[in-house]
Amino acid sequence: MVAVVTVVAGVAAGAGVPALADGRGGSVAVRGPDAGITAKVDFGAADGSVSLSVQRDGRELILPSPLGLRTERVDLTRGLRLVSQSQRAVTERYRMTTGKRLDRVARLTETRFSLRGNGDAAVDLVLRVAEDGVAYRYVLPGEEIVLGEASAFTLPADSPAWLMPYNPQHENRRQRTTAGGAPAGIFGNPSLFQVGADYVLLTEAGVDGRYAGSRLAHAAGSGTYAVELADQRVRLGAGTPTPWRTAIIGDLGKVTESTLVDDLADPARFSDTSWIKPGKVAWSWLSEHSSPSNFARQKEYVDFAARNGWPYVLVDEGWSPQWVPELTRYARARNVDILLWYHWQRLDTQQERDTEFAKVTGWGVKGVKIDFMESDSQSRYQWYDQALADTARHRLMVNFHGSTIPHGLARTWPHVMTMEAVHGAEQLPQPTDNPVHPFARNVVGSMDFTPVSLEVGPRTSTIAHEIALPVVFESGWQHFADKPEAYQRFPRALRFLDQVPTVWEETRFRSGYPGQDAVLARRSGDRWFFGGIATGDPATLTAGLDVLGPGRWLVEVVRDAPGGRGDVLVDSAVRSSRDRLSVDVPRNGGFAAIACPATAGRTTCHQPVPQPPLTRLTITPTDAGDVLAGNSFEVTAEFTVDSARTLREVELRASAPAGFTVSGPAVTAARLGQGGQLRGRWRVTVGAEAKFGPVELPVFAEFTDPALPPGRQRMHVGQAVKAAVALTGQPWVSELPFTAESNGWGPVERDRSNNDSAGGDGNPLRINGISYAKGLGAHAPSEVSVHLGGRCTRFTALAGLDDETTSPGSAAFHVLTDGLLRQETGVLRTGQAATPLSVDLTGARTLTLRVSDGGDGRNFDHADWAEARLTC
Repeated sequence: MVAVVTVVAGVAAGAGVPALADGRGGSVAVRGPDAGITAKVDFGAADGSVSLSVQRDGRELILPSPLGLRTERVDLTRGLRLVSQSQRAVTERYRMTTGKRLDRVARLTETRFSLRGNGDAAVDLVLRVAEDGVAYRYVLPGEEIVLGEASAFTLPADSPAWLMPYNPQHENRRQRTTAGGAPAGIFGNPSLFQVGADYVLLTEAGVDGRYAGSRLAHAAGSGTYAVELADQRVRLGAGTPTPWRTAIIGDLGKVTESTLVDDLADPARFSDTSWIKPGKVAWSWLSEHSSPSNFARQKEYVDFAARNGWPYVLVDEGWSPQWVPELTRYARARNVDILLWYHWQRLDTQQERDTEFAKVTGWGVKGVKIDFMESDSQSRYQWYDQALADTARHRLMVNFHGSTIPHGLARTWPHVMTMEAVHGAEQLPQPTDNPVHPFARNVVGSMDFTPVSLEVGPRTSTIAHEIALPVVFESGWQHFADKPEAYQRFPRALRFLDQVPTVWEETRFRSGYPGQDAVLARRSGDRWFFGGIATGDPATLTAGLDVLGPGRWLVEVVRDAPGGRGDVLVDSAVRSSRDRLSVDVPRNGGFAAIACPATAGRTTCHQPVPQPPLTRLTITPTDAGDVLAGNSFEVTAEFTVDSARTLREVELRASAPAGFTVSGPAVTAARLGQGGQLRGRWRVTVGAEAKFGPVELPVFAEFTDPALPPGRQRMHVGQAVKAAVALTGQPWVSELPFTAESNGWGPVERDRSNNDSAGGDGNPLRINGISYAKGLGAHAPSEVSVHLGGRCTRFTALAGLDDETTSPGSAAFHVLTDGLLRQETGVLRTGQAATPLSVDLTGARTLTLRVSDGGDGRNFDHADWAEARLTC
């Protein structure tokens, strides 16, 4: 989907900038490609400091502001002299998978100033000026420990400002203040200022694990906002540039439509983006927090998504590996894909990422929501780098929640669909801030606000306000916040949601003012979508239709019914680009609209909601039971088309899980119409390397349905033969797959203690001073089950409380087979010797290891099943 072409036209050193006679005094003015913005670098300070100021059309917007940085070795904020300078014109053409528009052309003027400081220490200042802003960064010749930057931006003190007090998840509300009147403290990027008729949005771009993130530090009464690094010490590699200190500049439309942050980012790390597909997402967590743990309820979300043409369902915190594979198969047969939530600490090691990503892609999961990073430190940015590389390798799309802000990541890593970093719907906000986000946070990249709360939340905005949000707010994945029943109670509103895309070829600001109202227009194909929102008293929202181009256009306006909380009303009219939409909205109201070419006989801009074909896939056997290494069994399958559709490139095959082999070819058909069938037969052999325990053998049909929209025509319909590799010998329980798992704090750990809530963070198992290499680390209340298949005769273990806690804990251990209690320890306490357990397993199908608290609550109940082993 994305091709990147970069063209850089070099300009001779010194061209276009005045020479400096003495290397210290004077200044250099650098103009942008359209000459509207001019950045002036001043070298005239007596102490050898350097400053930057910025003008637009002769109006000074950024007052002289300090430049430079300090390292462990040298202070490069003063005593600087200019040694040389060079300039070039930069033109980059690239294509995005998400954002305000897919095809981009970045034109910038770049000047590189080579400076020397005390002890002849070198630093390069790289300055870029664009049509929509200014950015600069530093390059040091050798590896350095950076202690801080002098970098700052000074605005006129009386400039209106919309600032977010900093927190590492970037989710605080924005405050309306002035540049000088804001309280002392630190504020998050991006920060928006109005300087006369112009606007300045301060942020950073091109940040990754080579540096740390930053925020803006402010002293009371000052118009200066200084760059403050998240770390006190940042390791910067030799020749590695720092992030771009960025000011997006222009009128409100120019700032809103800006792509400067992406323009400054590194090019895409990979070129094949055919697997990356933005889209609408049904999401259950906000409207019913416990639903992600409910398999039946998630199937209802899948059915709803399928009926309405939404391509995804996000299963948030609480999903179970016991049923997600089946849910994924159920969804894919309905042309819906599953996304899964993760706490970032479940993915904070290479082993965890390799294991989890291989597992879920094997299930057919297409993307992950990763949550709670909540840090702008260099180490956390290095984790982002690793996670992005690994998800790209596994072809998993990504949504970052509890995250930093976008810094151009979606250009460098095109599988980043969205990021949170906003006071979004899960905060149950009032609508007051909604008309600020398009002009601040959403300027710098896709924003996962999780919009369209019709019944969940405070319900102080109108229905039309809510359904306008997927147009006003841009996000590659739009996670709609309410439940199916809520949307179905507003059928006309739902009908609009079914039409609105998440990928845009063009974005245009129409009208608005931060914190008051916002009207935007976005184009997808030959249709324009308009969204307008307002807060406060009833208002009139306007949008010029000049973006539509020549000819006559059918325009359908979706507006609030009287009272604002009933289903919306729809008005249709034929208009031209000379017209102007004007919509009266109630308190906290809004509107949405679709415009399409008014062709003969066309009565609506709505397109049919695509429905997948009806098919059937039956397999035999559905359960192969317990199988021994070296043995084999036969699998047959029959795929039938029930819809009046002709499917193309149909393929029916069986896939071998790890340690298995499948003999027999795939069965194919170039075309398969209604009533058509494919039949396949394969022999499955269990290899000696197959791991003990339950396994699923996928059998699936893949085909192309030309009746579906582009990008969603290739479908997958699957089933799975269940089997279990029979246990033999004396396997450790910690090396077996769990058929069920629950734990009072974090996951159950294998061969480690429970320790904290993250997976893999345990310590060596240790009970009363004795360490054990093998076993399970749990936390009351806990329960783990493993499949025995009737092949084992004995379970043995040593039970006790781990020594790692700072306060004594208490717990009781229980061993069950097939749901029946076989042995228990009574209450054990920290500091007691391990208690031996031995249970006869003859004929048992399932072993369950349960830990309950000792009657005094679960605190400090870190329970170890040391040397837990089976004899089979």
